[in-house]
Amino acid sequence: MASSPFDAVAHDSIRLHAFASLNPGPRLLVMGGVHGDETSGTAGIERVLAEFAAGELALLRGELTLVPVANPLARRRLQREGERNLNRLFKPAAEPADYEARVTNVLAPVIARHEVLLDLHSFQSAGEAFAMIGPRDNTGTLEPFARAAEEGQLALHLGTPIVVEGWLDIYAAGLAQRGAAVDEAAIDFGRGTNEYIRSCGGYGVTLECGQHQDPQAPEVAWRAIRRTLALLGMAALPPGLAAGPEQPPRLLRLASVTDRLHADDRFARDWATFDPVRRGELIGTRHDGTPVTAPDDGCIVFPNALALPDTEWFYFARPSERRLDGTA
Repeated sequence: MASSPFDAVAHDSIRLHAFASLNPGPRLLVMGGVHGDETSGTAGIERVLAEFAAGELALLRGELTLVPVANPLARRRLQREGERNLNRLFKPAAEPADYEARVTNVLAPVIARHEVLLDLHSFQSAGEAFAMIGPRDNTGTLEPFARAAEEGQLALHLGTPIVVEGWLDIYAAGLAQRGAAVDEAAIDFGRGTNEYIRSCGGYGVTLECGQHQDPQAPEVAWRAIRRTLALLGMAALPPGLAAGPEQPPRLLRLASVTDRLHADDRFARDWATFDPVRRGELIGTRHDGTPVTAPDDGCIVFPNALALPDTEWFYFARPSERRLDGTA
């Protein structure tokens, strides 16, 4: 009897590759494939696994867990989601309502028992690799945090030319902009893997390795893993790989999000992530002819010409005065 699609889902499992040194140290988790069409993180992790297997890499201290494919259904379909975005509403559920909720119930305790998370992604539009970090140290209600210096140091060493902050603030602002209730249940839909590890007392960085099909993106992922291991004193750097970038990365802060409101909303041109714009510059046009312009001097982030109506069309970012050592 032929297997049904449900059978394939029911038998899914997530491969966890765990390494533990006899010397105490940090507990690092590296994940790829949270979104099924983002394969560079998987490739980078598999390269590291091959180095362990060949004896080219040894864990000097601490614990390392590698997850090449965090979302098997989305990967099997080679699309962003299985049934919904795994990197939203990332919290355990007593009664998981969909495939990604079941995955979350498996991954959440794995994340919780680690101290550091490196989550490897890529993006749809053209653009260069960048890292995303969480909030500055604070005791607020949205995302209280006390490890900004460590998180900033990790982002500093990954080697990307740009680091971006301000995700959850902008997510909450986007809810308010749409007239939605900005309560805990609504904010939960903006919480992903890194927000989850922060809520458990750890810290994490999202690395966007480049455009989905960029042949250099797997190299970006591999270098980031090896640099993270070196930064944490868990493994030596391979020959020829510098500990970080020659120049400090440019730091940007997300300032606003603009939704696509209609299927006929169109960009003025093919934007790439981090394309600069000047105040008043035309970014796109609504279906009724209304122009959408840049609110200030800054840059475009995550432009998505394929966005569905009432979802995020693009983000706008400005330079940030923050320092990656955690100081304001």
